[in-house]
Parts: sequence; C-alpha cells; structure tokens
Amino acid sequence: MNRRSFIQKSGSAVLSAAIIPNTDLSWMDMKKNYKMGLQLFTIRDAMAKDPAGSLKKVAGLGYQDLETYGFDPEKGMYYGYKAADFKKVLEDCGLTTSSGHYDLFSYWDKPASELERYVDRSIEGAKAIDQSYITWPWMAPDARTHETFKKLPEVLNKIGEQVTKSGLGFAYHNHDFEFVDYGGETGYDIIMRETDPALVKLQLDMYWAAHSSKLSSAELIARQPERFVMWHIKDMDKVTRDYTELGNGSIDYHAVLSEASQEGLEFYFLEQGGNFAHNSMQSITDSAAYFKKNLKKYL
Repeated sequence: MNRRSFIQKSGSAVLSAAIIPNTDLSWMDMKKNYKMGLQLFTIRDAMAKDPAGSLKKVAGLGYQDLETYGFDPEKGMYYGYKAADFKKVLEDCGLTTSSGHYDLFSYWDKPASELERYVDRSIEGAKAIDQSYITWPWMAPDARTHETFKKLPEVLNKIGEQVTKSGLGFAYHNHDFEFVDYGGETGYDIIMRETDPALVKLQLDMYWAAHSSKLSSAELIARQPERFVMWHIKDMDKVTRDYTELGNGSIDYHAVLSEASQEGLEFYFLEQGGNFAHNSMQSITDSAAYFKKNLKKYL
C-alpha cells in the first residue's frame, strides 16, 4: 500500500468507525511480523559437516527463516540433499527459506544460453524449497571495474525478467566494491539508475554500507525505498573493521534499524562472514541473543 492509498483508506476507515462503532480497524496496525533470518554462509563449516543437525540447532536458537548458498544446478541439490529432501529437513526443523544466493556471476563470460539455463535450474530449485527470491551475491575481484558496472544492468535486467516471469523475485546483494567512486558515480548508482525496479530488487548489506558507502543505510534506502526487499544485518569490529558478533561492534543498529524505511522490506538475515570470537555456532548463538534482546523490537 502506498502512502496515498493508506491515507485514503485510513480516512474511510475512521469515518466508518464513527458511523459503525464496532468496525474492525486491526488492519491499521501496519507493523509486519518479520521472521528472524540467518544467512547460512555464516555457519558454512557446520553445514558442511552436519546440515540437518546444524539446522536443528539453528531453529533452537530462535531463527525461523534462512538464506541459502551453494546450490548444485546439475544435481538440483542443497547441502548434499535433493531439493525436495532439503525442504523436508527444513520442515522437520520448523524452518523456511525465503532467499538463496546463486552463483550467477560464474556465467558472466559464458554464452547467454548457459546463463539462461543456469537461471532456469535455479528457479526450479528455489521453487522446490519455497524460496521467494533468487539473489545475485558476488562478483570476482578482477571484474570489479567501472566498465563491468556499465555492462551489468543489462545482464541483471535479463535475469530479472526471466526470474520474474517464473513468479519469483530477483535481487542484487552488495559488498564494498559497489561503493567505489568512478568520477562522481559508483557502481551502486549505476545499478539503481539503469536496472528496472520491477525486475531487479535490492538486498542491502548494512555492514558493507557502513564500511564503505558515503551514504548511510537509511539514506541509501530512502532513494528507492520500495526496491530494498531484504537486509543483511551484521556488525563491524571496532578495531579491525572485520565482521564481528552483533553487539560487539561499532555499528549503531538502534539508529540504523529505527531510521531505515521498511516500505519495501520483506525479509532480513543476520550474518557473520568470519572473524568468530569462538566458532560459527557460538557466534550465531550470541548474535541471536543480542538481537532478540536489543534489536528485534525495530522489526
């Protein structure tokens, strides 16, 4: 619902309530009950050893939704399980998965037909485990140039069209290199300007925004709030600026989460790519506890 529709509907509802005192206005509580999500890359070591056991522990910590990585397109597998079997593992743990990071950049220099085939297989896998989004997660270091960003929107739009036609959504996930300045514009500027908002949504990594962008997460989202359908929430070490457990770092998430528009937000995922105080499982334990106590109220 956009702002104008909300105001119009609010006015009508208030008038109805005045005329009919028992009118139900519960819909006016617009706050969405988001599931607490986890990007599974955080515990990639544990998932490699014991996926099912690790997921049971994840659910026990209060995580409800997951973002996957590492799909095998030839076998249609996630973490060694056929897609249908992986979905059963998730169901047994009471978990869902709303997004997956798929290895789309590996097809950057390959024929368009190969990329299209990979996207088709990714769509098939994502649908089998009830994901809503296929997400572009990464770009090889030697490709992170201004010229690449000039070419990238066309590729993203084509993928987005293919994914959207299937009934799923497509999103782009940022790191730091999108915020390098190329004579007054960044790669992120190009992506936001040159991609079709209906086909290419955005997954904002708030750690990398704090690390490398001149704009805050709230300022980035405010440029096109309806496009930012997912957030990655992770903290930054106060000394090294590497990853760290939530609450141990320098990012003021009380400010970040309270200031950022949730107009387009559908899902969020806690993540820590490394630099664990003890080990990955202990880190997701500590981050979950801190998030539930201090930050969940904003979402």
